[in-house]
Amino acid sequence: MLVENKSTVTPLLLEQLQKSASKVDFMPDTEIMSAIRILEEQGIPNNKNEDYKYCNIEAVIRKEFKNVEQSFQKITEATVAIYKLPEAYNLVVANGVFEKQLSDAVSEKGIIIKNLSELTAQEKQLLASQAKSESDALIALNTAFCQNGLFLQIEKNNTLSKPIHIIYINNNQTIAVVNTRNFIYAQANAQAQIIESFVNKGTQKIFSNFVSEKLIEENAHLKCVTFQNEGKLSYSVNANQVKVHRYANYQNHTFTLSGELVRNNHQVVLADENCEAHINGLFVTNGTQLVDNHTLIDHQKPNCESNELYKGIANDKSIGVFNGKIFVRQDAQKTNAYQSSKNILMSDDATINTKPQLEIYADDVKCSHGTSTGKVDEEALFYLKARGIGDNSARKLLLQAFAQELIDNVAIESLSERIIDLFKKAI
Repeated sequence: MLVENKSTVTPLLLEQLQKSASKVDFMPDTEIMSAIRILEEQGIPNNKNEDYKYCNIEAVIRKEFKNVEQSFQKITEATVAIYKLPEAYNLVVANGVFEKQLSDAVSEKGIIIKNLSELTAQEKQLLASQAKSESDALIALNTAFCQNGLFLQIEKNNTLSKPIHIIYINNNQTIAVVNTRNFIYAQANAQAQIIESFVNKGTQKIFSNFVSEKLIEENAHLKCVTFQNEGKLSYSVNANQVKVHRYANYQNHTFTLSGELVRNNHQVVLADENCEAHINGLFVTNGTQLVDNHTLIDHQKPNCESNELYKGIANDKSIGVFNGKIFVRQDAQKTNAYQSSKNILMSDDATINTKPQLEIYADDVKCSHGTSTGKVDEEALFYLKARGIGDNSARKLLLQAFAQELIDNVAIESLSERIIDLFKKAI
């Protein structure tokens, strides 16, 4: 349902972006016009929208991004080198634009890597096929003003010998908004591992509005790791729109370790029979930080499986949110779905809002959900302290044990070590 937009934020933001944005010639004109219409009618989401109850994006833009000047500094090889992983092919998306000269050469056959502006007419038809502007005004904002991002295709029957590591790095010198977009396409019987790292080198506040469309065809396997470490100047909304087909397997493991505001919208459609989705997340919040995870797994066909586990640790006056829904349609008999949210509060002033949901219209299913929020186990803490371990060290050991189940999903040693190191600093 469209609502009247009485806010001055959206017209002002549209005007500022239209002045600075280059023409989005890879996106169909009809999609751009529709996106702008939706933005003008709906406005930027605020806490009157149930899905954004704890994450008032309109208020953030009104306060922090009233004047957007869009000045970015060029990213150099030296700047990005420290973020690369030696075990992977490293691709760089700088200030929203895929930069081939900063990226590793990929010598393997069966993979296509290009800017969105280089897409063929047939490939362009894929854009906005998964991420619909009408589903969220921030997807509409990205559709209208996205930069020249990345298109990655793993071709039919191809298995990559190394992971693909995509580094999204911003370096703004003024208050700015960046709309980064990609499309990842795993064709039938393809297998690949994708790591997506988000970092920020800018000296001013930035609003990062990221949209990733992922299409996984029959019997393809796509394992993704998302690593968010953008710092205190970053306010980000990240939309993952995924469609999974027959016998395919999709995994995503998200680690959020910094960012003043991080909103993750993760929607997975299990569109055919006998496919799987496994999505997990770990977040640590400090100070006044807000991390808001919204997930939707849409079971549309029979004999599909999904598993979901999110864990959070909240310190100081920070806020963590998990809102996850498993949606089982009438045709999706023999569904097996599990969802869990587990959280630890490290401060009396910290807040965790968690809402796991099941919406089931089929009668032959196995579905469960659960949530728990509490403090560090005092008995375990006493046990460690009784054996000579200091209070602070004992707490850190217990918190790492709490998180290790999710960190173990990262098979790349250098990335796992990086996550553990930053996790220890965050707690």
